[in-house]
Amino acid sequence: MLRVGSVVLGVSDVLRAVAFWTEALGYVPREEVTDDWVVLVPADGPGVQVALGLSESPAQEHPRVHLDLYAADAADQAAEVERLVSLGARHVDWELYPDDPDFVVLADPDGNRFCVIDTSRN
Repeated sequence: MLRVGSVVLGVSDVLRAVAFWTEALGYVPREEVTDDWVVLVPADGPGVQVALGLSESPAQEHPRVHLDLYAADAADQAAEVERLVSLGARHVDWELYPDDPDFVVLADPDGNRFCVIDTSRN
């Protein structure tokens, strides 16, 4: 049986991406960070790894794969969005929002899109 071990993001600056994603997720590097690759793991135990690899490809405006980060409720979602923006994320003017979205689309410093989901509405 297979399982997801790592989600890999292409980035143009590995060190900048490490700074953002370690603070955003509370992750730490699994081994020494290099200029072109690192695997981040949860600092507090098991979980999905996030790998950051140097890429010359631009971030996609409508990515086929992205991260969904879960927040407990609307207040937690708002607080996390504010925290992530303070770390260097930016709001994305997402034209595909439904009328009453339970998610907020952000982009990391490299432009990789991700969502912060209010899971209390599921």
